[in-house]
Amino acid sequence: MRHIILGLITACAVTLPLRAEVVRFEVTQRLPAFDGRSFGDTGVYERITGRATIALDPASDRNAVITDLGLAPRNAAGRVEATADVVILRPADPLRGNGTLLLDVPNRGRKLAPQLFDDANQPGANNAEHGSDAGIGFLHRQGYTMVWVGWQADIPSAPEQLALSAPILAGVTGPAREEFIFDTAASPSVATLAWPAADPAGAAITVRAKWSDPRETPTGLSMRFITPTQIEVTRPASGFDAGALYEVTYNARDPAVLGMGFAAVRDVVSFLRRDTSAANPLAAGGHSTVHRAIGFGVSQSGRFLRDLLYLGFNADEAGRTVFDGLMPHVAGTRRMATNIRFGQPGRNPRHLQDPAWQADLFPFTYATMDDPLSGRHDGLLRRCTLDGSCPKVMQTDSEHEWWASHASLLVTDLQGRHIDLPAEVRAYMIAGSPHFAEANEVMRRTLPALSLPQNPMQAGPPMRALLKAMNDWITQGVAPPASRVPMRAHGTLVEASGAVPTNIPGLPYTAMHTLAAFSDQSVLPPRGIGQYPVFVPRADTDGMAIAGIRMLPLAVPRATYTAWNPRALGYGPTTLFPLQGAVVPFAKTEAERIAYGDPRPSVAGRYGNDAGYVAAVRAAAARQVGERLLLEEDASRAIEAAEKGLLAKLGQ
Repeated sequence: MRHIILGLITACAVTLPLRAEVVRFEVTQRLPAFDGRSFGDTGVYERITGRATIALDPASDRNAVITDLGLAPRNAAGRVEATADVVILRPADPLRGNGTLLLDVPNRGRKLAPQLFDDANQPGANNAEHGSDAGIGFLHRQGYTMVWVGWQADIPSAPEQLALSAPILAGVTGPAREEFIFDTAASPSVATLAWPAADPAGAAITVRAKWSDPRETPTGLSMRFITPTQIEVTRPASGFDAGALYEVTYNARDPAVLGMGFAAVRDVVSFLRRDTSAANPLAAGGHSTVHRAIGFGVSQSGRFLRDLLYLGFNADEAGRTVFDGLMPHVAGTRRMATNIRFGQPGRNPRHLQDPAWQADLFPFTYATMDDPLSGRHDGLLRRCTLDGSCPKVMQTDSEHEWWASHASLLVTDLQGRHIDLPAEVRAYMIAGSPHFAEANEVMRRTLPALSLPQNPMQAGPPMRALLKAMNDWITQGVAPPASRVPMRAHGTLVEASGAVPTNIPGLPYTAMHTLAAFSDQSVLPPRGIGQYPVFVPRADTDGMAIAGIRMLPLAVPRATYTAWNPRALGYGPTTLFPLQGAVVPFAKTEAERIAYGDPRPSVAGRYGNDAGYVAAVRAAAARQVGERLLLEEDASRAIEAAEKGLLAKLGQ
């Protein structure tokens, strides 16, 4: 009953003095979080749910970069409005917090930071209702105020899905293109288009085994519209397996002003950290209870942060810095197809799909450089450097991004030569890890399109250490650990051919990786212009990357962990399965190793016995704690798991 009463009495809307920021903030619910679970010195948390309305002046230089903003309907003051879903988790006693706002940019409307930093499981990570929903409670024990702002205007607002309600340009039409891989032999198959078709009769479909092959329209291939956004594809009877690539081109209608999502995040975060009125749910005693902000995003939302920085949205309407630190995670060197008409924020081209699509455009890295293919001179930090709004940046990637999202372009120029990162930027590769795994994952092969067991490696331990390092960097000026990535200058970033041993039984390596290219996207199909050099991490004799942060299962291994996993026969075997890595366990004994012809030393040959293995884990954990790549609490958990044999099971 107390929860219900609190929710009802706090449902209110406050209209603010009209300005080109947040003009209305409505709190719809205010409840105790996690069933009142207390987190050390921070105490208990509360959850605030609401909606924030922004109003943008299309004539403002700060907003001029937003595509189609000038075409959108305006309010009586001549401004363009949009409304964002907002969720806040904050210490019930704000004075017991650490003063840092941690924005977790929603990934397709979902909250992912709790899964990574707190080892929380879905759907609890989204709800924050029960005590167990906080997982290990790391973020809460640290005292962060966590915020989620809906930014994606092409998805609906729904329970456990935060979105942005942005203007629709009714009647506007234009060309659109989409790619589908069905991973099933069923025919017909249904696919959903990003935008409604204006003229279904003018749509076309082609098929090919992979992106580099010629497009084909074989006998038996057809497409019909079920609704303006849903199609049914009948596939050819032969010649193409379940992993074939289908491309649909059509004339789309009614685009949303997607670029307003960047302004929504900019303005809501600036409002929460600086507004001193009663309208701000984080304000108390005439001031905000948060004094700095870190932006964090996983995959799609990590790419969002790279574009937010590049497009100049780290300065608010008054020119003030929005985020003191940015942590894009598993974004590689991709950005987003968001700030364009008929954009597709949810699309992330996979191997082998179009490597020159809008999510894969120059600039790729933070330093400013020349692009020989487009003729442009640019970098992700160029705009913020001009107005003094650059944040500290710690980009973290799984190793998968170095195979699938051309992450090598972070640390090379466009001729493939080594470059140094700017002083305010650090980059870290978490070696041997897949794109994103949940806590407590186990080695398994649950998808028929996978040729090898899935890599269960979860990146929580190093990410917790790096988040602490970021907060120390922006609050105390303590420099974080040096970048840990493969580099051309170190000989750890190499051509794909020969990067990984080919003599390991059960580990087929054929140098598959995603390319990087530039094409003319103004024509359909796009006209290819050229490619950029892409490199991959060099592996040791066990088949694992030499460089990067080597988590304890790699530092003290019982298996080979890769960041790539080929597709199985019948599912496009010449390409990589998206987002996954693989595991190939070591032989347990030397006799078993010799029988299999495995060049990798056996578990017994490496550690002798269980006590030797635990001692090796203990030593590696101490070393990583000293390097500030592992927290003491995670080291203790890992040692305890090794003693119980749990850490070893990752490789068995």
